[in-house]
Amino acid sequence: MRSTFVRTLIATVALGFVAAPAHAQDGAGAWPTKTIRYIVPFSPGGVSDGVARLMAEQLSARLGQSVVVENKPGVSGIIGTQHTARAEPDGYTIMGGTITTHAVNPFFIKSLGYDPVKDFTPVALVGMVSNALVVRADSPFDTVQQVIDAARAQPDALTYGTAGAGTSQHLSGQLFQSISDTRLRQIVYKGGSQAMVDLIGGQIDMVFETVAAARPMIDSKRVKVLGVTAASVLPDLPQAKPLAELGLPGFEMQSWQGIFAPAGTPAPVVDRLAREIAAAVQDPEVRAKLLTLGVAPDGRGSEEFTQFQRSEIDKWGKVIQDAGIQAD
Repeated sequence: MRSTFVRTLIATVALGFVAAPAHAQDGAGAWPTKTIRYIVPFSPGGVSDGVARLMAEQLSARLGQSVVVENKPGVSGIIGTQHTARAEPDGYTIMGGTITTHAVNPFFIKSLGYDPVKDFTPVALVGMVSNALVVRADSPFDTVQQVIDAARAQPDALTYGTAGAGTSQHLSGQLFQSISDTRLRQIVYKGGSQAMVDLIGGQIDMVFETVAAARPMIDSKRVKVLGVTAASVLPDLPQAKPLAELGLPGFEMQSWQGIFAPAGTPAPVVDRLAREIAAAVQDPEVRAKLLTLGVAPDGRGSEEFTQFQRSEIDKWGKVIQDAGIQAD
């Protein structure tokens, strides 16, 4: 009987060793075993919020645990980004990061309270967001070259609206000036929608607005689109050529939507998240929803996203420094 018991015990232990790798085959062990918080450092209703809610829904289904979106807006995304940087790196806090929070904020704000590289692990790049250069319907400008000529003739006379320093509208305007050797005057609004209202009303001359936000005004012919900030023609706005082909060689400005975790988050957890996000982004229904938000699906994983983030920091740091902008 004792011999039978020993054999049974040995067999049970052996089966345990065989089963263990199957349980932890992705290296993440039992993770996740509780709710994951998805921090959005911007207010509800914007692109970042829309992307977060779509991805949280997908991750909840794919991970078998609730992923709950928490909006923590304030100061160009700094409040929510600081919160994530200080969170426990255990895989239960992630955030939606953008070009503003994780590439250009350090060039505008001295006391940032976080390092966009050292304090975070890039998980996956969800997608890219392009802008359109638009003017009001009765604007005297019909081409990009006309805008450039007018800006050169009268430096600082032409105005462009933005939602603040470091936003895609602002960066687009800075890159425009850098490549065209012109000077435009930035008019800052609390949000892009108010800038569009003033554009249509004739208070400002142009706006580099996201394609998704500008599209209804373009379709209703309340504004004219002169070009797009992407490197190639956009499928959802085929009538507009890239600015790089319209007198601004090398022009490319796309903001982006990515997912970050606090630095020190276990690599197996980051890898699992990246795989699930990539799979979600490849889903036709998810891709369609992202495009509705104005986001071109991407899906690059942690290593590629890390390289991309650092290239963006280098690129925009030079543009901002060449413009003589000093961090406050």
